[in-house]
Amino acid sequence: MPTPPASAAPRFSNYASLADGVAALLFPHAEVVVHDLHTQTVVHIANNISKRKLGDDSALEDLPDDLDSGSRLGPYEKLNWNGQKIRSISSVMRDEHGRPEALVCINLNVSVLEQAKEALELFFQASRLLPQPEALFRDDWQERINTFLHAWLAERGLSLNRLDREHKRALVEALHGEGAFRGKSAYDYVANVLGMGRATVYKYVKLVREH
Repeated sequence: MPTPPASAAPRFSNYASLADGVAALLFPHAEVVVHDLHTQTVVHIANNISKRKLGDDSALEDLPDDLDSGSRLGPYEKLNWNGQKIRSISSVMRDEHGRPEALVCINLNVSVLEQAKEALELFFQASRLLPQPEALFRDDWQERINTFLHAWLAERGLSLNRLDREHKRALVEALHGEGAFRGKSAYDYVANVLGMGRATVYKYVKLVREH
């Protein structure tokens, strides 16, 4: 009785399910290909972005002679048919005797990520920014409050959304010392930013002035 191809083994259904799950998670940017090492053919493709077909020659001539030395190949880079950059990694799958029987290859299209990275770098280029217009910002009390407030938080290793009552009181007192409450609406603004009542801000400022 002839030995059935490895791809007929129940384990290959598991490899195909794994491939489908990874491709669904990373859709539409990843393709997952299952290769049968015994027949050297492609036996499953999830989210086909390489235009390969089932039954294609796996073209695995560059594999190490001894796959027992490791369970992973890569990650490595290659080009797709459309010139887009692909980052790939292949996992060696073994039979019940520990012998390599399949490769599960994840091909991730990183071109879209590189394009996003380039777009963000262009957007945040410091050389495109001009100094703040002096006439516009000379009396910008909100800007001064924001700058002082976040410098105060950074010096103490604190974050705005985790301040307790004593921190908020100390911050209001520090803002008063910087003249932050000279602005017409500064009390409302500080109360809103710190999540406090306007009356509480008034109370803290009044106590500082009385002492």
